[in-house]
Amino acid sequence: MGLLVDGEWKTDWYESDDDGAFKRPPTRFRHQVEAGAETYKPEKDRYHLYVSYACPWAHRVLITRALMGLEDVFDYTAVDSLMLDDGWAFGGNGDKDPLFGAKFLREIYTRAKSDYTGRVTVPVLWDKQTETIVNNESRELMRMLTTAFKDLTTTDADLLPSGKTEQVDAMLDRIYNPYNNGVYRAGFATSQEAYEVAVKEVFETLDFAENILSKQRYLCGTELTEADIAMYTTTIRFAEVYYFHFKCNIRRLQDYPNVWGYLLDLYQMPAFKNTTNFEHIKSHYYYSHPTINPYRIIPLGPELDLEAPHDRDRFR
Repeated sequence: MGLLVDGEWKTDWYESDDDGAFKRPPTRFRHQVEAGAETYKPEKDRYHLYVSYACPWAHRVLITRALMGLEDVFDYTAVDSLMLDDGWAFGGNGDKDPLFGAKFLREIYTRAKSDYTGRVTVPVLWDKQTETIVNNESRELMRMLTTAFKDLTTTDADLLPSGKTEQVDAMLDRIYNPYNNGVYRAGFATSQEAYEVAVKEVFETLDFAENILSKQRYLCGTELTEADIAMYTTTIRFAEVYYFHFKCNIRRLQDYPNVWGYLLDLYQMPAFKNTTNFEHIKSHYYYSHPTINPYRIIPLGPELDLEAPHDRDRFR
């Protein structure tokens, strides 16, 4: 894991609070790309994205980029799946850094701010013009791709339908801490009480989603939105990783027929399937968390048929 402190690399793991609960530190770069902006304008070939195929937060942005047809607007570099003492690295089973030949993602952070203090996370949107990090907050990056870059898209996707911004934002809020972050709160807990609080919230959110998806195709109605992308990147990792590795095992994902069918529906769309890399996902989690899996044994299973038929077409 590790972090930078005044630009110096430290190999410290996440700290729990006094109750043994995992606390996710805030992201630090929060500039916005906006149409008509003085500094960060939505322009072709100006920006570069750093991602990890393993990371659900970075995966959100990759899916949004694909759905919006922005592949030719800005390219991306994927880090290696294994995050060891030096943090995210380049050039192993990921890509080499095409901009600076960096060995580690932390070098990109210190290029942006030489005395940076904080975690070195993905996704990262780099501006080649001002040579700095614009933003490293996945939810804000999704929104920028959905709105600011809309005039550069090559598809008719609309992930923030007119009149639904408040509904989408409310759903993103509803699933973030108990589910998207909840699986980490369960997996990284250092006390039984903190784990139980977190894991119960994970399954309460799955109960909530099961109820909604029994009545409509997507979380916010008949249209695919940013909320579905955020739900997918956690859910696609659930059976492979979170059920075992993070002990989120009160029930199987397949015990939720509507959530399971919803996952199949999304996975079978090219933008979701083509950005889902199970090799990176499994090797990252099981190998990069020695405090949870000290022998770094990567399980062979489970075997999942994600191409199986689903009945989500019954909703219009």
